[in-house]
Amino acid sequence: MLRKLCIVLAAVMALALGGCGYNDLQRQDEGVKAAWSEVLNQYQRRADLVPNLVNTVKGFAAQEQKVLIDVTNARAKVGSIQATPELVNDPAAFQKFTQAQGELTGALSRLLVVAEAYPQLKSDANFRDLQAQLEGTENRIAVERMRYSEAVRDYNTRIRLFPGSLVASLRGFKEKAYFEATPGAQEAPKVKF
Repeated sequence: MLRKLCIVLAAVMALALGGCGYNDLQRQDEGVKAAWSEVLNQYQRRADLVPNLVNTVKGFAAQEQKVLIDVTNARAKVGSIQATPELVNDPAAFQKFTQAQGELTGALSRLLVVAEAYPQLKSDANFRDLQAQLEGTENRIAVERMRYSEAVRDYNTRIRLFPGSLVASLRGFKEKAYFEATPGAQEAPKVKF
């Protein structure tokens, strides 16, 4: 009788622990990683467009060396950071990555403002195509960052609510970082001619 009671009690405990949220936390953690991967895909797409854009502008606006060098340096800085799914678990590395991406965004904005001063460049088919691709990529980045933030919100909420908080603390699940606007992002880039 005691043996049967122990078996039943063990089965009930196993069912209770199975439904405590561990699997949901795993699923949401993977969702955050998948969303992050899509963000990285779009950032890589942008990084791949940058050299072609710089070379196209260079042919028309060689005297704008500082802007061209800034874009090239910002792209190199972005490329020097190892972007892996684990990056979202390291707040300092995540901040460094987002700051580098923000610098590239600012440099590209300045490059496009400079291009406005060169009618021949604006009418060049290669430049227009690259500019359209870059604008589309920036939109994709914004969408993927939003999806990532939604996945992070759901995950962070799950690990803060009971019983998820219990499972999270026992299993070492930590909060994930959100994207934040880079300092000065609300201001338009200033370019002097």
